[in-house]
Amino acid sequence: MSPNTLDDLGKLVLRLSLGVFLLMHGLSKLMNGISGIEGMVVAAGMPAFFAWAVYLGEVVAPILIILGIYTRLGGWLVVANMVVAIALAHSSQIFQLASSGAWQLEHQGLLLFGGLAIALLGAGRYAIGARGGRWN
Repeated sequence: MSPNTLDDLGKLVLRLSLGVFLLMHGLSKLMNGISGIEGMVVAAGMPAFFAWAVYLGEVVAPILIILGIYTRLGGWLVVANMVVAIALAHSSQIFQLASSGAWQLEHQGLLLFGGLAIALLGAGRYAIGARGGRWN
């Protein structure tokens, strides 16, 4: 296999893994609602409707990433979603370790930096949008 093919396969693996993992969170919110997030948003002094943006970051963005259309936009939405999630729900844990010695925010960090990698790398060849366009 050529290096370009391996690069494109690596992008596909990254897109599918991050997209599926994050979409599971979004589906949970679709089924169970976002009242907890609304409470955190209001407690932070923002209007409750801002909580609805979680659907952009955890449903729309993963679908874009999985399909490989507007992939970079999807990556940036994930980054924004995770920055807000860390600020609202996990800011007290930023410098904490879990009992196993891992970073307390390991999961959130992987989603945040995976989204950033996708935003910077784009979709690759194995995508509906393929390499066409600035956002893929």
